[in-house]
Amino acid sequence: MGIEDKAENKLQDLAGNAKEAAGDLTGNEELRAEGQADQAEAGAKDAVENVKDFAQDAVENVKDFAQDAGANLKAAGEKLLEGFKKKD
Repeated sequence: MGIEDKAENKLQDLAGNAKEAAGDLTGNEELRAEGQADQAEAGAKDAVENVKDFAQDAVENVKDFAQDAGANLKAAGEKLLEGFKKKD
């Protein structure tokens, strides 16, 4: 998750918290509910961004593993060829 997304989600959460508190203080249930909805939306956005981050990390790990495996396989093949050449 980018820093901008995190900041935006945090601001939405804080604004929702303020709306909820204002609704509590004034007895305005609509404002209170709107604040809770804003907080829930910010939390959902955070969750989506966390899943994206996890997926991106997983893809990078698979790429790294594949590159390492390819390099190891190449090295093993070269050693095998060297062994065959020595027998000739």
